[in-house]
Amino acid sequence: MISRHLSLLTHRLPYNSIFYRRFLTEVNLVKNLSSPSNNYDALVIVATELDQIKEHVDSSVIQDLQAFNQLNKKFDKEITLTINNTVPGKRLIYSPTGKINRDYDDVRRFTEAASAGMKKALSLGAKSPLIATFGSKLYKQSSLVALLSALETTYVPLQVREDKPERKTKVDRLGVYIGDTSSASDSHEKLIKYARAIELGRVVGRDIGGSDPERMAPPRVADYVQDLFAQSSGIKISIIKDQTEIEKKFPLFSAVNRAANHIERHQGRLIFLEYTGEGEINSTALLVGKGVTYDTGGLDIKTGGNMTSMSYDKCGAANVAGFFKVLSELKPKQFKAIGVLAVARNSCGEDGYVTDEILKARTGVRIRIGNTDAEGRLVMADSLCYMKELALKEINPQLFTIATLTGHAARTYGDNYTVVMDNGPARKNGIAQQLQSAGEEIGDLFEVSTVRREDYDFVNDKSEVADVLQCKKDAGNAGARGHQYPAAFLARASGLDKHGCDSEKPLSYTHLDIAGSAGKLPNSPTARPIPALCHMLIADRVL
Repeated sequence: MISRHLSLLTHRLPYNSIFYRRFLTEVNLVKNLSSPSNNYDALVIVATELDQIKEHVDSSVIQDLQAFNQLNKKFDKEITLTINNTVPGKRLIYSPTGKINRDYDDVRRFTEAASAGMKKALSLGAKSPLIATFGSKLYKQSSLVALLSALETTYVPLQVREDKPERKTKVDRLGVYIGDTSSASDSHEKLIKYARAIELGRVVGRDIGGSDPERMAPPRVADYVQDLFAQSSGIKISIIKDQTEIEKKFPLFSAVNRAANHIERHQGRLIFLEYTGEGEINSTALLVGKGVTYDTGGLDIKTGGNMTSMSYDKCGAANVAGFFKVLSELKPKQFKAIGVLAVARNSCGEDGYVTDEILKARTGVRIRIGNTDAEGRLVMADSLCYMKELALKEINPQLFTIATLTGHAARTYGDNYTVVMDNGPARKNGIAQQLQSAGEEIGDLFEVSTVRREDYDFVNDKSEVADVLQCKKDAGNAGARGHQYPAAFLARASGLDKHGCDSEKPLSYTHLDIAGSAGKLPNSPTARPIPALCHMLIADRVL
C-alpha cells in the first residue's frame, strides 16, 4: 500500500471533477448517414478511397466527390470541401488518407486525415461536427485512431479555459459514425467509451504538462491532482510535502529540490496514486513519472535559448496522472496500478546541488554528480527504489519510468517516437516489443533500444568515493549511448540491478524516454504514451 501520509494543501483552486468534465466534448454514436441530422453541422469523412463510402452516404455525395476527383489530380491527397444538402449543416469535408504504402506506412495516416478534416470543420465555424470513418483492412484500430485524433483537435488548454471562459470549448458535441460493418453497434459504443476515457487522460496530461511553470509549480500540480481524484474516482491519493521527510526518504529528489525549496510556491511534491480493480488481481503496473516543472539546468545552466519548452519537462509525471484518470473512468478488473509523480523544479540558486557533489541514494548507493542538468534521473531514482520495494510484494509487477529524460533520445529517433528500453527480466518478457506492437495499433509509436554492458560499465564511478556516476559532463545530449546509459543509472541507483534475471526475485522494469514524443512549444503536449500504455495494459479488460 502507498503511504498514508496525506498533507492537506492550502490555496487550492475550485477545480473539482464536475467542473473539469465540462470541458470534455460530448461524444455520441451515429448509426445512419443517409439522412441529415439537426444535431450536427458538418460531416467529415475519413476514408482511403471513395469505394469505401458508397454504401453509407447519399448518392449525391458520391456524385459530388467523383466530380472533384475528375478535376483534381491530388484528390486522394488533399481535403475536398463542398456544399451538399443531404449532409449535416450542408458542409461536406472529405479528408483522404491517401494511398497507403505497405512497406513503410502506418496507422498515422488516419490520425493525420482525421485531424486535417476536423481542423477544417472548426475553421468553418462548425460547433457540432460529425466524423465518419470506415476502417481499414491493414489497420484494425483505424477507427479508434481517427476518433482519438478528432478528439485531440477539440482540446482547449487549461490556462485558456481558466482565463477566457468564453473560449472554454471548441465544439458542443461530436458525432461519430463507424462504417465498419464487421462489428456490432454495441462494440462501437465500447470503442467510443474507450476513446473518450483515453482523451480524458490525455486532457490531464496536456493540462499538467502544458501549463506554464507557475500555473503548474509543484504545489499546484498537487492541487490539480488532488481535486481531479477527489470525488468517487476509485483512486487513492497521498501527497508528501514535508521537506524533512522528503530529505530523509528521497534524498536524490531532495538534492534537486534544494535550490527551489526556499521559495514556498516552488517546493517539491511527491504525489502517490493507487488503483485497485475488482476481482482477484493478476497484474500490477508501477509507474514513476518525471515531473520537473521547470528545468533551468541548475548550476550547469542552460544557455543559448535552450530553456525554451523546459516547462514541458514535467510531461512524464503529467502522463502518469493521465493514465490514472483513464483507470478511474474505465475501472478495469483484476488490475492494479501504483504511480508516483516526482514533481520538483530544477532551479539555479546558491543552495543548488553541484557537479562533483556526492549524494547518497535511498538504496545507500553513493552517487557522484557529473552535471546538474541531468536532474531527471535523480528526481525519479528514489521513487523507483520505493516502487521496487512495493513491487516485491505485488502480483505480476511491471515497473515503468516515464520521462523527458535526454535530448539524445530525440536526436537518435526524431520528434515522433518514444524510446523504450527493458532491463533483463523485462526483455525476457518482451515488454518493449509488446508496447511497440500496441503503439503500432493505436498510432503511438515506439523505437526499441537496448541497455548493454557498456552502459552499466559507464555508470560505474571510477573514483573511490562514489559507486555510481550520474552523468557525463554534457548531460547526455551528445555522444554515444546518451539515452541508454541513463536507464542503467536508474537501475543501479534504485537497486533494480539486484533484481535481474539471475536473482532470486527478478523484477521487470521498462524505461520510456519521451523527450522526442512528448511535444514542445508552441504546440500542446501530445500526452504520449498514454494511448499505448492503455492499449497494452487494459484494452483487453475493457473492450
